Amino acid sequence: MQADNKSYDDINVTPMVDLYLVLLLIFIIMTTAGVQGVKVNLPKASNAAAKKMDAPKIQAITVDNQGNIKLNATVVASVSELETKLGAVRATSPDSPAIVRGDSQTQYQIIMDVLDVLGRQGFSQVGLATKPNK
Repeated sequence: MQADNKSYDDINVTPMVDLYLVLLLIFIIMTTAGVQGVKVNLPKASNAAAKKMDAPKIQAITVDNQGNIKLNATVVASVSELETKLGAVRATSPDSPAIVRGDSQTQYQIIMDVLDVLGRQGFSQVGLATKPNK
């Protein structure tokens, strides 16, 4: 009989790595479960009226597929009336942003007229709303 001359210098670390990964997974699950269950006695606020925050209100301009224009859900009869209302808004809050929402079937000229009005009134933060691709 011949003796087995294989060298057993190699250590198989796969079971040890599996054990470490299972322990890590258990640790992660237990720490997130523990954080959610912490009860805290929150302080109470005073009954005084809260100070009004002067955050800029976004002006939403919507153009539907018939070409009707709405400013913040209020129907606007024409582009000139939109310009008048936007001028009043700009006078009260000069840094308010504007969002233009146009229907995909809307004529491009109406959207361009709205963007032109926004430019003339000095709105520098103008966004165009779109649907995300899915």
